[in-house]
Amino acid sequence: MNGHRGDGAGLAAEARARALIDGQLVDSGWSVQDKKNLNLFAAQGVACREVVMKPGHGRTDYLLYVDQRAVGAIEAKPEGTTLSGVEWQSTMYAEGLPPEVRLKALTKEGRLPFIFESSGTETHFTNGYDPAPRARRLFNFPKPETLARILRDAQADPAAPTWRAKVGHIPALDTTGLRPAQITAIHGVEDSLIAQHHDRSLVQMATGAGKTYTAVTSSYRLLKFGGFERILFLVDRNNLADQTLAEFQNYQTPGDGRRLTEIYNVDKLTSAGMLRSSNIVISTIQRVYRALQGGEVSADDDPRLDDFVPAVPVTVAYNPQLPPETFDLVIVDEAHRSIYGVWRGVLEYFDAHVVGLTATPGKQTFAFFRQNLVSEYTYPQSVADRVNVDFDVYRIRTEISERGGRIEAGSIVPKVDRRTRKERLEAIEEDYEYTHKQLDRAVTAKSQIRLVLETFRDRLYTEIFPGRSTVPKTLIFAKDDAHAEEIVTTVREVFSKGNDFAAKITYNARDPKGQLQAFRTSPTLRIAVTVDMIATGTDVKPLECVFFMRDVRSAQYFEQMKGRGARTISPADFQSVTPDAMSKTRFVIVDAVGVTEHAFVDPPLNRVKGISLKKLLDKAAALSLSEDETATLASRLAKLEMDLTPAEREELDSVAGWPMRELVRGLVDAVDPDKQAQAAACTADPAAAAQQVLDEAIRPLAANPELRNRILELRATHDRVIDEVNADELIEAGGVVDSSRARSIVDSWQAYLNEHRDEITAIQLLSEAHERRITFADIQELADRISRPPHSWTTDIIWNAYEALYAPRVRHSDRHTLTDLVSLLRYTVGVDAELVPYADRVRERYGGWLAQQKMRGIEFSPNQRWWLDRMVEVIAVSAGISVADLDAAPFNERGGVDGALRDLGDRTSDLLNELNTELTA
Repeated sequence: MNGHRGDGAGLAAEARARALIDGQLVDSGWSVQDKKNLNLFAAQGVACREVVMKPGHGRTDYLLYVDQRAVGAIEAKPEGTTLSGVEWQSTMYAEGLPPEVRLKALTKEGRLPFIFESSGTETHFTNGYDPAPRARRLFNFPKPETLARILRDAQADPAAPTWRAKVGHIPALDTTGLRPAQITAIHGVEDSLIAQHHDRSLVQMATGAGKTYTAVTSSYRLLKFGGFERILFLVDRNNLADQTLAEFQNYQTPGDGRRLTEIYNVDKLTSAGMLRSSNIVISTIQRVYRALQGGEVSADDDPRLDDFVPAVPVTVAYNPQLPPETFDLVIVDEAHRSIYGVWRGVLEYFDAHVVGLTATPGKQTFAFFRQNLVSEYTYPQSVADRVNVDFDVYRIRTEISERGGRIEAGSIVPKVDRRTRKERLEAIEEDYEYTHKQLDRAVTAKSQIRLVLETFRDRLYTEIFPGRSTVPKTLIFAKDDAHAEEIVTTVREVFSKGNDFAAKITYNARDPKGQLQAFRTSPTLRIAVTVDMIATGTDVKPLECVFFMRDVRSAQYFEQMKGRGARTISPADFQSVTPDAMSKTRFVIVDAVGVTEHAFVDPPLNRVKGISLKKLLDKAAALSLSEDETATLASRLAKLEMDLTPAEREELDSVAGWPMRELVRGLVDAVDPDKQAQAAACTADPAAAAQQVLDEAIRPLAANPELRNRILELRATHDRVIDEVNADELIEAGGVVDSSRARSIVDSWQAYLNEHRDEITAIQLLSEAHERRITFADIQELADRISRPPHSWTTDIIWNAYEALYAPRVRHSDRHTLTDLVSLLRYTVGVDAELVPYADRVRERYGGWLAQQKMRGIEFSPNQRWWLDRMVEVIAVSAGISVADLDAAPFNERGGVDGALRDLGDRTSDLLNELNTELTA
């Protein structure tokens, strides 16, 4: 017996289920046959009904044959049956093949490899080739050729026949060129695929942190090593498909460096479906749905298609041209906000693992991914890591923006036909009141648009971007195309500029892609107005101002729109389009509608205005920073880090004892609400726990006064105030030695050396009886420190001050080098009685050394003198010479190290050491 119910209702329900199953099998390419009419050559896949198994194993509802060999079985159950309770029956059938069938059967450990349970409305599938085979739900039965491919893969690689087996052996990730957050995300996805606790994985990564590049890297690894055959990559808008395609085309694979598209085929989904050879298919969810319906899908932008959001959740039907097993993986790259709601049916159609990439996951997103968050990287963390820049908010309020307006009866006003845009004048028959919510949809208040833009213009160079003279690249979000048109016209008028200064970049605009590229690269196009086209995913790295003239009520959508301004850019690229700016260290959200006042909008890190960096560091030393001040300090330090040169950054890391980026990241983590909540949950005093988290993050600064001082020195080096207010007048011009100024410099220099004696390596070495000479690195360190405010000293300034006060004991030089700092140190601390340029002293000692050699009977040939004379010149400007220097100019003219050995012989090394010792003492 097969355990079927004996009553009529049960039989009728099972018959209905079998009718549904028959139809689904036929749809997916199976030939459904009765045992008496069995013809295994009728099709590649044959489903034979009601096959009697060997005694004690009942009767299977369907026995599946692929290429004339039995490979699986289907257990049919009445609609509504809980299928997870009947796998034991299917397993029994798999083990109970009659002898005549077993001869031509493909088995895995004595069982049929493919087992299905179905009620006609629900189907479960267990693939015996998976590690720890487990039933999973399918939309429909796989095609026979799909099972044939699985069988071929199993024969080719018995140890890892499916991707679920292969992914467990994926090689270590090559982290070259990847950011830490990207590495964490890739590992998170792969670990989730290996564990198979869930069939979905969610990656939360701040906008601008490189989500798409992360996904491209993961895609390559899964195709190359993980056994994946085909990946669906879903984007939010069709224009982003081109950007994503370019990311795949530009991706250089680790190892041989070939482009990914040289190895794998990457295509956009079109009405032709996709090529059988496609490995990666890029599309919007709307286009996939259209393809499943059998409709036309164009490669061109089509806002009516890509902006379409159904009123109710979509239902999908089986499409043999795009069956559920088409994809092994679906990547949702910040796709449409409703994708996990009304579009959910499209995602669940495919028998694929789903990976979601998002900046701000909502409750519905977490629910869809079964709370399986495999990697988390917040916007503040990305600022701390110099991946993104922090932002400020500038709020513009007007009467109409806040409260709406009223038009009295009898007023003659323009009215515009929404379809034709034709304008007519008409008298209002009764008083017309409108709210701020109706602005720019039912009502366009030109005065409000103009006032907002004039305020922006008037405050731009004084409050928003003080000291600047070029309009920063600005993106304005409008409510609709008509609103965008009105804004563009007004912008040009308010700024008294031509058409090339401001442009509307929407799907309805002329050549929107060309305009978008111009906005990225043209120094002329300063302001772009859009509705949705640039709202998500589109990079415009020089953008410094994100201007909201429309409200947004979705946290996810706002974060995407905000993120357009977050991108970092190299100073050279930035200055090529915005010449009056040095580097991009922040962007500004200009809010004319109150969008930043929604509860879902997180504040910037830079929360406390008007407080100096010195005050913040002083409060850090006293462990008295508040949460907002801690966040502000993190923002200021992240901004400073972006301004520093690589050498300055390395110096600061050295003084800190660990990377400054990690210190800033610690401050950011300390103000993270989740981290504070975790700390508070473990104690009866939440406030004290939160303060302890802050204190621990601040401790590296509080315990390191030298670091705090060095930070302020570097900040002063990179900051300068420009006085454009006071006009100067010439009083006198002439050469005068200011002895009081010279005295001040000498006294300050001596005091500085006394104060920092224990920190300056060069001073310490002077008192060590020449156990170790002063290196050029030691001199450079001292030069860098004294060059910063408040002193801003150079070797010339200090030398000239000494010369002005003690001329008889100071030898004049028209040209000073950094090594003259050694002479200044020796003279100041009393080692030398006369202040002599370092190079002069080295040459004088060289002359004495040559005389000593001659007295010892050592003569040098002209060739040897050539080497020695030039070694001495290197010592004069570098405070020493090493073997490596011999391979540089001018020595490489005569063969470098090999030439020195040829001309100086075995004494080369001894001569180097002797010159270093005698001439630098």
